[in-house]
Amino acid sequence: MKKTPRRTTIYDIAQLADASPSAVSSVLNGTWKKRRISVKLAERVTQVAEAQGYAVNAQASLLRREKSNVIGMIVPKYDNRYFGQIAERFEEMARARGLFPVVTCTQRDPELEFEAAKELVSWQADCVISTGATDPDRISAFCSAAGVQSLNLDLPGTAAPSVVSDNRAGARVLTALILDRCAAEFGTSGALRFVGGRLSDHNSARRLEGFLEEHRARGIEVPEAHVLATGYSADKAAAALSGFRPTGPTGLFVNSTIALEGVVRWLGELGPAMDLVRYGCFDWDPFGGYLPGNVGMVEQDVEAMLSRVLGMVGEEAPAGEVSYVPCLLREFGADGVSPRTGQGG
Repeated sequence: MKKTPRRTTIYDIAQLADASPSAVSSVLNGTWKKRRISVKLAERVTQVAEAQGYAVNAQASLLRREKSNVIGMIVPKYDNRYFGQIAERFEEMARARGLFPVVTCTQRDPELEFEAAKELVSWQADCVISTGATDPDRISAFCSAAGVQSLNLDLPGTAAPSVVSDNRAGARVLTALILDRCAAEFGTSGALRFVGGRLSDHNSARRLEGFLEEHRARGIEVPEAHVLATGYSADKAAAALSGFRPTGPTGLFVNSTIALEGVVRWLGELGPAMDLVRYGCFDWDPFGGYLPGNVGMVEQDVEAMLSRVLGMVGEEAPAGEVSYVPCLLREFGADGVSPRTGQGG
């Protein structure tokens, strides 16, 4: 295994910034103004410190240890089952490995993500796992400069190894299920509508690829207007469908349980026309099986994803290497409450 580079010290920064160690210490602990240190010097020290991946150590005692056994995880949200499950199982599985887990939620804000990474490094975390981060490469670059391992989960980066769901394969299997059910229940084979997500987002883009691949395999053309990727928002999903009133059998691919909230709201406004709609959702919630018209949901395999990423802790892997984890397809019967589980991907 490659030896982990030593951590940057204030003496290294002092040399690089052409400043005294005491001046560097004052800048980093925020007391530089009292010492009448110039703004120019403070800015230079700060820039060098960031470039070197240095964060003020909040646990000085840990400096005496080679390893802290602290492992940090950055998550974007707690407001859906998927990320909530990741956070909870991560803590349990990390503790079972003798590690001390620290989880922080950053609201999909890249600046909060970066600040969280710096704080975790300052607490001498041995590894930082960025889950669904908007700018994972910035975090990885900082961690690398600090001699701290970084890994990506859910969304990939190019500067560190990543573990993600096989979104394309899972989406294709779900698309096939919805098309098959529309054919079986309505006798139709028209193009589905893709609702929710952002195409600038890696996972949404891969899901759309799988969605389109399955249509092409069946010789079905998808009109551009059928792709309603207006964001991860219930309100935006409902708004995207607000002008559409089905006059015949209709199939929807719903991208996330967040978008599903908006779809269900739209369905509630259709009246009897609701019976003409069949849909499936890429994301899992056990209550989904009780929703009328829902033919199935894709569950991302959190247990397998966490097992794989935790297995990488302390090990060397090529930056940019992506490990894909198959998803699980949960199919619902015509009564809406009979789940059947199959593999997607």
